Amino acid sequence: MAFTTKQMSLIVATFGVLSFIFGVIAENKKPPSGTPIPGKGVVICNYPSDPTVVLGYLSFAFLVVSSVTGFLSLFYPYQGKSIPQAALFQNTSFLVFFNIALGTAGLAAALLLWPTIVEQGHLSNRVHHNSETTCPTAKTGLLGGGAFVSLDSALFWLVALMLADNTREDYFEEKGIDGKLSNEVVLSS
Repeated sequence: MAFTTKQMSLIVATFGVLSFIFGVIAENKKPPSGTPIPGKGVVICNYPSDPTVVLGYLSFAFLVVSSVTGFLSLFYPYQGKSIPQAALFQNTSFLVFFNIALGTAGLAAALLLWPTIVEQGHLSNRVHHNSETTCPTAKTGLLGGGAFVSLDSALFWLVALMLADNTREDYFEEKGIDGKLSNEVVLSS
C-alpha cells in the first residue's frame, strides 16, 4: 500500500493525541496515596482500584507508534521516489526539528514510563516493614507532563515531515523527468 504525506501526518497526529489523552487521564485517575492498615510489625497498603498503570502504558505505546511513524514517514519513498538522506539533512531547519522531535520523544517516554513503573511497583509491593509508611504513589505531575511532551513530540514530527516534504519537492524539481540534472541547475560542491 502506498502512503501519502497526508496519511502519514494523520497517523502521527492521531497517535500523538491519543498518547496525550491517555496520559492526562492517567494523571487525573492516580490516587494521592493509599490507606495504611497497621499489622504486627508491618503496614499493609490498600490502594483503590484505578487504571493509572494501564493508561500510562497505553500512553507510552501510542507515543512509540506516533514517534516511529513520524520517523519512518520522513524517509518513506512517496510515489516510489526516494531521496538520499544526505539531501534531507543538508536542510538546517529539518535537522533542527528532527533532533527536537527525537529529544522530545525520549523525554516524553521517560516522563510517561517512570511514574507508571513506580506506580506499578507501589501496587505490587503493598507490605512495608516501616511502621511509619504513608502508602505513597508515584510523583504527581509526571504523567501529565509526559502527556504534554508527548503531544509536543507529535507536533515536532509533523513539522519535520512538512520540512522533509518541502526538501523532497525541491530535490525533485532540480532533477529532470528522467532523473538527470536539468540544464538550469548547477550543483556546486
